[in-house]
Amino acid sequence: MTSQNEVPEPTVDHESGESEFLHAETTRVIIGAFYALHNELGFGFLEAVYANGLAVLLRNAGYRVDREVEFNIEFHGEIIGRYRADLIVDDKVIVETKCARTLDPLHSAQLLNYLRASGLAVGLVLNFGHSAEIKRVVSTRRGPRSIKASRIV
Repeated sequence: MTSQNEVPEPTVDHESGESEFLHAETTRVIIGAFYALHNELGFGFLEAVYANGLAVLLRNAGYRVDREVEFNIEFHGEIIGRYRADLIVDDKVIVETKCARTLDPLHSAQLLNYLRASGLAVGLVLNFGHSAEIKRVVSTRRGPRSIKASRIV
């Protein structure tokens, strides 16, 4: 059994070449778009520039992309916080963009909490720093029973 933030090694169907990672095809396309954008723009722009560029590439590839999706965090029936996901792709994958020297474990922890709160299982932290970095985060459990998130529409 793996913990909530450990990702098991994927099994691969050698006839089809398909991975059993959850939302593998979607994350593969997102990562490809990330590298294409990083190669074309380089580093040094604000996170919003990269997030908007990523949204353009993914929409052009036929994916539904929502930007700055807000969630309320409720505790014992009261709203105690709000967060915004940079991108949600096809209502499956949360994408958080960063422009940092390097990814920090706190970035993954933040995304893990977003996943737990939103009820989604897969997320990517994409760092558009000097060196391109990716962290795939998977939540195998939902948030505590006393905490509930609701998407603000």
